Amino acid sequence: MALDVRPASDFEDVRALLGPKSSGANVCWCLSHRIPSALNSELRGPARGEFVAGLCRAKPPPGVLAHDGDEPVGWAAVAPRSETSFARSRRIPHVDDLPVWSLWCIRVRPGHRKQGISHALIAGAVEFARANGAPAIEAYPVDNGDAKVDLTMAYAGIRKNFERAGFIHAADTTSVLAGHPRVLMRLDLR
Repeated sequence: MALDVRPASDFEDVRALLGPKSSGANVCWCLSHRIPSALNSELRGPARGEFVAGLCRAKPPPGVLAHDGDEPVGWAAVAPRSETSFARSRRIPHVDDLPVWSLWCIRVRPGHRKQGISHALIAGAVEFARANGAPAIEAYPVDNGDAKVDLTMAYAGIRKNFERAGFIHAADTTSVLAGHPRVLMRLDLR
């Protein structure tokens, strides 16, 4: 497999990974941490996809996509923390005043898991943040040890994958996902 990780500026590729099977469905579209909760609640059905299409046209786009040839096989949401709900979170602490970027969602398409795509997405998100001037990047994965994580809740990633990518434990959080505590992991990009 020849993976290529690039900015998520192609809406159709983003739709393939995040969009619903039915255009009227109210799926996440990876918006729940990106936009204020009131706006997230207001956007219904096709309006959610239209909003994401606008994000894909923005500079920078809303994250990165992994492709196997022309097929999109993975997604990672990454943006300045100040533009996410993590900026206001009471459960995920601020380590300092550095204008860090957040990496909060990793999704690998069914049929492509267990092939190293999440590792490529983390590396691609780091390079994307660096290329856009981020001094550091944070993630908020579950600290699951060797316990299995339910796939529907695995979007935050797991601690050991971020450690493998060079992130260090920067703080504990009071956030819990799928019964596992989340930790704040950070990688300095300066």
